[in-house]
Amino acid sequence: MSLDIVILGVFVADTAYRASRQPKMGETILGKSFALGPGGKGSNQAVAAGMAGASVGMLTRLGRDPFADMALTTWSKAGVTSLASQHADSYTGAAYIFVDDSTGDNAIIVCPGVAASLGRDDIDAQQEAIENSKVFLTQFEQPLETAEYALMMAKQAGVTTILNPAPAAEMPASLLALCDYVTPNESETEAITGMSVETVEDATKAAEELIRRGASAAIVTLGENGCLFHDGTEAKHVPAMSAGPVLETTGAGDAFNGGFAAGLAQGMSPLEAIRFATATASISVTRQGTAPSMPARTEIEALLHKHPA
Repeated sequence: MSLDIVILGVFVADTAYRASRQPKMGETILGKSFALGPGGKGSNQAVAAGMAGASVGMLTRLGRDPFADMALTTWSKAGVTSLASQHADSYTGAAYIFVDDSTGDNAIIVCPGVAASLGRDDIDAQQEAIENSKVFLTQFEQPLETAEYALMMAKQAGVTTILNPAPAAEMPASLLALCDYVTPNESETEAITGMSVETVEDATKAAEELIRRGASAAIVTLGENGCLFHDGTEAKHVPAMSAGPVLETTGAGDAFNGGFAAGLAQGMSPLEAIRFATATASISVTRQGTAPSMPARTEIEALLHKHPA
């Protein structure tokens, strides 16, 4: 079996609560709605890449429970191949998501469950799939040392490597050196570099620092301001695209990363893949639901047609 993309990450069942604000400690408030659905950064990225037309495999650990069934069903619908092992002695991950009803902004607590024990054995079991892929993508919801081991395996095989360093964590230079692309948002960039990112100029300086520390290229995502791409030679600001009113930002970064991986795997140049990723994320934030609703390739191409380079 040959896959365009292998994604190492976590699936969690999202429990999403919409309310006017978060409660204070010791306080109970009434929410406006509740929804249960599939999530987890790695899983979301795999779904985004699959919906965007790429052949993608999802490498993780699941329990043997209803949330695991939800994961397998979600991937199947998006055309994602499961590279997951299942374990009856622990649980499939879950997440609490607070969504501000007026802005769509969110705050999240993730419990990875059995995926927190992802290790080298899991990576070794899928060595053939990783080494035969075109693009390898991972994040930090599973152990950092497992992500580093998998990135090293992919890098040594000549596979294009992408690290989405989320949630934010301290990163050794050895890890950044394994990244063809590193894709932090503003807060993650600050956590890694110590540099505040509020403007495109800030993002340029921070991207230069990420490259100085070892990354081959950096993409600093800037929400409604698009993203800043630095390839080690020059910086390029790619603006956001309007696809309609923003209803919810949950999963926008995952949509971007999945779309970017899909674009690269399908032979696009880095800038073309970034525009493809930007369109993917721009559509995702216009949809409100239990989990990020990733757009199909035809929708992405239609938005790109409206926003020519």
